[in-house]
Amino acid sequence: MYRSAMAKIRVSTVIDATPKEVWASIEDVATHTEWMADAVAIRFLTDQRDGVGTRFECDTKVGPLGLTDVMEITEWRPRKAMGVRHIGVVTGEGVFTLKRARRGRTRFQWSEEMVFPWWMGGPVGGVVGGRILRRIWKANLRRLKALVEAR
Repeated sequence: MYRSAMAKIRVSTVIDATPKEVWASIEDVATHTEWMADAVAIRFLTDQRDGVGTRFECDTKVGPLGLTDVMEITEWRPRKAMGVRHIGVVTGEGVFTLKRARRGRTRFQWSEEMVFPWWMGGPVGGVVGGRILRRIWKANLRRLKALVEAR
């Protein structure tokens, strides 16, 4: 019997900027392609471009594998959190959490629970995919940190 696989991924960084400044760099979802290496293009499916209920397609590419991920914003708390539900080929939920850190800095955490379909390798695919995405997302956070701190 073929089974899907769940991957739980969590990465974080401390950014030398306030939560307000970090939020200003992520609140426009269309700009996420500037710091997410795996996000190639974003197309909105709703007239709404921010807040709960915003839906969009994200063309995602990891190595030779490309897919279109359909997502919906499920949480929108300016300067605190942005949550998303994946409703495409890969399903699951994720959230960016911003917490004030010492000396006016921000701890930015990216947490996801994603279900990979059986044809992406089942349980083994979930483990391997989770490790690959964790590495890519750590690099994405390094890019976000550099982008925010350069402003």
